[in-house]
Amino acid sequence: MPIKALVFDAYGTLFDVQSVAAATEAAFPGHGTTITQIWRLKQLEYTWLRALMDRYEDFWTVTTESLDFTLKTLGLAATPEFLAEIAGAYDALALYPEARAALEGLASYRLAIYSNGSPAMLKRLVAHAGIGELLETVISVDEIGIYKPDPRGYAHVEKRLGLARDEILFVSSNGFDIAGAKAHGFAVARIERVAAAGLRNEIAAAGTIDPKLMFKALRMQPEQLGFHADTTIAALTDLVSYAASRNQLGPSGSLP
Repeated sequence: MPIKALVFDAYGTLFDVQSVAAATEAAFPGHGTTITQIWRLKQLEYTWLRALMDRYEDFWTVTTESLDFTLKTLGLAATPEFLAEIAGAYDALALYPEARAALEGLASYRLAIYSNGSPAMLKRLVAHAGIGELLETVISVDEIGIYKPDPRGYAHVEKRLGLARDEILFVSSNGFDIAGAKAHGFAVARIERVAAAGLRNEIAAAGTIDPKLMFKALRMQPEQLGFHADTTIAALTDLVSYAASRNQLGPSGSLP
C-alpha cells in the first residue's frame, strides 16, 4: 500500500532532548551536562519500569521523578517548586533545525506525533515550537496508559488514524522505539543523529567516556534485537524523497 501518513516520535526525533542542558546548567552550575544525561536515561528507564510493574503514571510524573533521582544521586537539593521549574524545560525543547522544513515538505501526507509525553506536555511543546498547523494530530501514550515500546501503543496509532499499518511510515531516532515499531509491523525510518563510525572515533579519541558520550553510546545507536529500520537517514528532510520513492515502488518492490 502507498504511504499515507508519517508518524513521528517527539523526544529526540523532532525535539532535541539535549537542549535542556541550558536549564540544568543554570540551576546547578558545573553539573548541567551530567544532570542532563542521567535525567534522560532514568526518564526512559522509569517508563519501562512502570510498564513492567503495571503502575502507569503520566510522563510529567516520570520526568519529575527521574529528575529527583538524578539530583539526589548527585547530592544536589531542590524544592518541589524548583524541581518542577527545571522539569519545565521539557516543555520548551529546541526543535531540530531541519524539522520545520521537513514537515512542510511532507505536507501532502497526513502527519502526526506519537509520543510518551503527556497530552499537556505535548501541547505546550508543539505550541512552543510553532508546528501545530503542520500536524494533523498529536497522539499520547496517555490515551491507553502504556509506554512505548508496548505493541498496543502502535496499534492505537493505527486506530486513531484509521489506517492500516502498511499505510504508515514511523519515524524515530530512538533505538527502543524503532525496534518496537518494526516489531509491530510498521515501515520505519531511523534518523541517525549519531553515526556509528563517528561515535567509535569519538570514543577512541576521548580516552575517558564522559556522561554525554555514554548517552550517545547507550541511547543513540540501533538496538540489536532483530528488528531494524527499513532505512537510516541523516536528516528529517531526507524523508521527503524517501517517502516519495516508497510510493513509486511497483508490486515487485522495485522502482518502475
